[in-house]
Amino acid sequence: MGTRSTTDGRPERAGRIVADLHTHTTASDGTLALRDVPAAAHEAGLDWVAVTDHDRIHPGIDAPVVERAGVRIVRGIELRVDAGFERVDLLGYAVRHTDALVAEIDRLQTDRRERGARMLARVEDRLDVELDVAPRPGLGRPHIARAIDASSAPYDYADAFDRLIGDDGPCYVAREVTTVDRGVELLRDACAIVGLAHPFRYDDVTAALDVAEGLDAIERWYPYGRDVDLARIDRVAETASLLRTGGSDAHELTLGVEGMTETEFAPIRERLPDPAERS
Repeated sequence: MGTRSTTDGRPERAGRIVADLHTHTTASDGTLALRDVPAAAHEAGLDWVAVTDHDRIHPGIDAPVVERAGVRIVRGIELRVDAGFERVDLLGYAVRHTDALVAEIDRLQTDRRERGARMLARVEDRLDVELDVAPRPGLGRPHIARAIDASSAPYDYADAFDRLIGDDGPCYVAREVTTVDRGVELLRDACAIVGLAHPFRYDDVTAALDVAEGLDAIERWYPYGRDVDLARIDRVAETASLLRTGGSDAHELTLGVEGMTETEFAPIRERLPDPAERS
């Protein structure tokens, strides 16, 4: 079946998007509460949503796959790892709690809290303001940027990243992340599928694609907001026998901006366990 072009030049998909496999909640740096995921999924016409919070397994999802109000929710994780050439993000799906992964997540969340405290102190000292956010597990730079935007400082959300807490900003503090080999090992032991997130967001795309070749999957459908070489992802996926995933990387309240149609999702569905009924 052929495709048509949308108004922004992207090809229109054959079939509705039924699965958004990259979303964030208030357990990390998203604004969507877990209790509101089913309603947001229904609004977007989704049947499946993967909750992939940063360096954290959502504590409110009590099985690798659950069903809530007719929506199947996959317990996932987005784990940032140091690949040597730069830091990349791994997506794990249908996560089980292994002792090793839980221990590493605890270490990462302690680092996030301590790093957040140092970054907040730098921002408050530099701007001479008090920000309405406290160090806690799951704290990320978007939380700090939102607090800066809401303060009396003359910076909005984008300015906060561009001028203060971006990677080269005066208030930035680096995190102590997991090495790529250790991250892959931990996720392989705990997840049904391990993939590379958004390969065209990295400075060294070729090296990132090399990482993907050693995994189960690669994120193919993603809202980059610019032209990317999707055919290159397809070639890597075919050569390395990778599954292709897709999602919106939602940090706000809207899901399904990107994702997978029923046909695209079918190979992923085969690797996921059946959902458990939960209230």
